[in-house]
Amino acid sequence: MNSLKRIGYMSLLLAAVIGLAACSSRTVVESNLGIKGAPDWVNKGSQALNDQNGRLIHGIGSAPGMNDLSLQTSTADERARAEVARVLSSFMHVVSQDYAAAAGMNQDQQNEQSVSRQIENITNQNVSGAQIIAHWRDPKTGSIWSLAELDMKNVKMLVAGSNEMNAGFKNYFANHADNLFDSMTKGSQQ
Repeated sequence: MNSLKRIGYMSLLLAAVIGLAACSSRTVVESNLGIKGAPDWVNKGSQALNDQNGRLIHGIGSAPGMNDLSLQTSTADERARAEVARVLSSFMHVVSQDYAAAAGMNQDQQNEQSVSRQIENITNQNVSGAQIIAHWRDPKTGSIWSLAELDMKNVKMLVAGSNEMNAGFKNYFANHADNLFDSMTKGSQQ
């Protein structure tokens, strides 16, 4: 049973790494939506990127035309934050699996579950801190698009300041998060 569990973890880890690599770099991601007249960020979609502005996670959300512009905008904003959460959650899962392997926790299911719960709390706290930095309204469809941004500096500060976080994971995150994030985005940069 342990070997099946390990295979499952490795499969999930591989899927997360491939998924994150697929949405990684600002320099390589090509327009995938092809909406004419839309800003680049709309066509590029949600992604993790490392550029002159830092290590960032961008989440893109949209809402179809509605009679209530305020509701439409807040819907697009929340969907953009949900995209940030999805990318951050995948990244944190990669970090936690890497930490578990380094710490030899693969057989300590209780400790691993505790770290997973703490990571979920950190992810939720960070997503609430994601900033909406842009909006765009498609003149043809009336859809509103929102761009949410989360700087990894904020994630690192929140993990470092967490009293409930496993001390070993906090230390591992402080020492390895940047390298893991960079390797995640590096595969797509040329």
